[in-house]
Amino acid sequence: ARAGLALRHGGGAPRARPAAFSASSSSSASSGDGGASRAPDTSLFVPVPLKPGIGGAAEDVGAELTRPLDKGEVLKNLNKFYKRKEIQRLGAENGLDARLFHQAFISFRKYIMESSSVSADLHIILNDICCGHVDDLFPFFLRHAKQIFPMLDCMDDLRKISDLRLPPNWYPDARAIQRKIIFHAGPTNSGKTYHAIQRFLSAKSGVYCGPLKLLAHEIFQKSNDADVPCDLVTGEERVFASEDARQAPHVACTIEMCSTNTPYEVAVIDEIQMIRDPARGWAWTRALLGLCAEEIHVCGEPAAIDLVTELMYTTGEEVEVRNYKRLTPLTVLDYALESLDNLRPGDCIVCFSKNDIYSVSRQIEARGLECAVIYGSLPPGTKLEQAKKFNDPDDPCKILVATDAIGMGLNLCIRRIIFNSIVKPTVNEKGEKEIDTITTSQALQIAGRAGRFGSSFKQGEVTTMHRDDLVQLKEILSDAVPPVKAAGLHPTPEQIEMFAYHLPDATLSNLIDIFVSLSQVDGMYFVCNIDDFKFLADMIQHIPLNLRSRYVFCNAPLNRKEPFVCTTLLKFARQFSRNEPLTFDWLCRHTKWPLAAPKNIKELIHLEAVHDVFDLYLWLSYRFMDMFPDAGLVRDIQRKLDDIIQIGVCNITKLIRASQSAAAPGTAEVVSEDFPLSGAQKDARVVSDRRAAASTEALSIAVEAAGLRRTKSLRPSRLGSRQEDLKSYGRGSLAHRLLQEGLLTQEMLRQLESEWQDQHRNGRYRFDSKRDDQHSSKETRKKRK
Repeated sequence: ARAGLALRHGGGAPRARPAAFSASSSSSASSGDGGASRAPDTSLFVPVPLKPGIGGAAEDVGAELTRPLDKGEVLKNLNKFYKRKEIQRLGAENGLDARLFHQAFISFRKYIMESSSVSADLHIILNDICCGHVDDLFPFFLRHAKQIFPMLDCMDDLRKISDLRLPPNWYPDARAIQRKIIFHAGPTNSGKTYHAIQRFLSAKSGVYCGPLKLLAHEIFQKSNDADVPCDLVTGEERVFASEDARQAPHVACTIEMCSTNTPYEVAVIDEIQMIRDPARGWAWTRALLGLCAEEIHVCGEPAAIDLVTELMYTTGEEVEVRNYKRLTPLTVLDYALESLDNLRPGDCIVCFSKNDIYSVSRQIEARGLECAVIYGSLPPGTKLEQAKKFNDPDDPCKILVATDAIGMGLNLCIRRIIFNSIVKPTVNEKGEKEIDTITTSQALQIAGRAGRFGSSFKQGEVTTMHRDDLVQLKEILSDAVPPVKAAGLHPTPEQIEMFAYHLPDATLSNLIDIFVSLSQVDGMYFVCNIDDFKFLADMIQHIPLNLRSRYVFCNAPLNRKEPFVCTTLLKFARQFSRNEPLTFDWLCRHTKWPLAAPKNIKELIHLEAVHDVFDLYLWLSYRFMDMFPDAGLVRDIQRKLDDIIQIGVCNITKLIRASQSAAAPGTAEVVSEDFPLSGAQKDARVVSDRRAAASTEALSIAVEAAGLRRTKSLRPSRLGSRQEDLKSYGRGSLAHRLLQEGLLTQEMLRQLESEWQDQHRNGRYRFDSKRDDQHSSKETRKKRK
């Protein structure tokens, strides 16, 4: 989709914005201050290697005109040149800061000292400066510096290319028409999207842009069921409403795939608050500014109204706001669930880690209840089947265990949402993983799934699993959602191609870094996180590909934490570079298809990764049809794989038990059977050896599961049977904390105390203050991780 973006500059300046929006935004923005240029981050400038001049005596014209160089004297004069303050000042005026000046001098000195012959003019100067005129070397030094740092010669051009301060001007087709912008604002289950879709269906032509394949597929189905021919377009799939593959006037697509060149009567942009998303926000910005439609219907949280209004102010378009209220009541209960014995039909337990999903689902089925399971990495077909199973009034499955993947894209008949935890792993703007409390927006999105209008439950309820979380959840839900302050942007392929023209020797990852470093945006925009792009760019850098192809491969939608998928992309790129088509047979050999139903969690996770590989093949097949020719066959086996994964998810508790049995060799029992544990700990009783831990992500030890729940202050005990243990130890002590986390019992503490005393008497344990400090710092680092 990004390859379809056009880089176009020009057009009139946008209208002046009110002073309230002149402040710079946060996030990973490279903000410009008016028309001033920021100093580039020169640490990103990689010098181009320059080989020393190797020539025979006959080619040394300078020596013939003067005399051979005395390399000892030359070295002394070069070092004197380097130390001259005047030379350093001249270098700074020509774009050489201290870092670049030093690197350029080292390269210049090496070039002269290792060359058997240099140019005649440089040779003559080097002989002349023996009298002390070292300043005469500067023009030759600067010429050399611009050879190894070519960006110095084109910095103004690079700054112009990376100027992102006028995004509306990139879309002249949209600017050529007067669009009507209608913002449908309201909470989850308020009917805002319904009203926008009704206008979409009544229009002569339209486009729906959603954040998920599931949402696009839902609108595709609704439209065709309503006798409104509608095509489906996602990154991996094209489905035409007509049998002869003619393009329908309506299309439902994932937002990255929307066309900014096709005219429509109505466009619908769903979940507009995602314009602030650190990774995908650029797609909402592009759709909002670039869609060529008479009416743009924007749906989302009221928190995005001000930003959308201001963005449209710069295009000369007004925004009509329509506010909606929730259609069914939502009640925050005054009591927590506390025990899975208190579950009722229609309950959904929301977890924020796979470990908790596995643990809770097993505990539920141990009570003789059947549950459906939904989490992010499951294929869309499996999610739909699990949702269908849970919604079916005739199915015995009445409990749902899910991650926040249920927040959008699935219609579920939920009576009560139960937060198993209110902390969630997140990635900050620097790309670092953190454990943080869920935001008000996230909490409202998830809680709002209860009591959906039109379902069998006329009102929704929300609570927590643990009593001590309930007060904090109430505070979170009562807080106002902070306003969306900035919209995401992303470099286009045209911009990167122009950068590459000026910097032909730079790697793609380095080009992107320099682009972001030089880019200028105003306070309403930020540059999206490009870490995934750079990761793939570095991974395939050694493979010979043209820039366009390399750019497409680096935009491939994959999870870089999945080694099998990353390795497959590498193999795809390598075979592509050899101009060898990636056939169905090749893919089957690589994935070992056909595959059997999973026998344990490890195998289920691998099947999910294979499904992602098929998705990757299909995504590439629509960009390189001749090199990935067997999309139809791959889609067929992907459907079969979806069925196999569904079998595994339906038997997930059996897979957990099988995994724990398989992990028995080389493992150690860490807790006793009768010790009261929290859910995640009870079902993760064994610590695998290093090999098992590396290969079985789903069965990481209880400490990891507990770590996902850890916040700045530790929670009180969650289990009544642990209270007696805690009374014996002062609050704040290490023993108290370990008991609180369920990692120690009184009996284990007594045994540790006895062993400690024995070892201490024998002089084998000596902890001085320094080691205590080291231990403390290690604990601090672990918590940060």
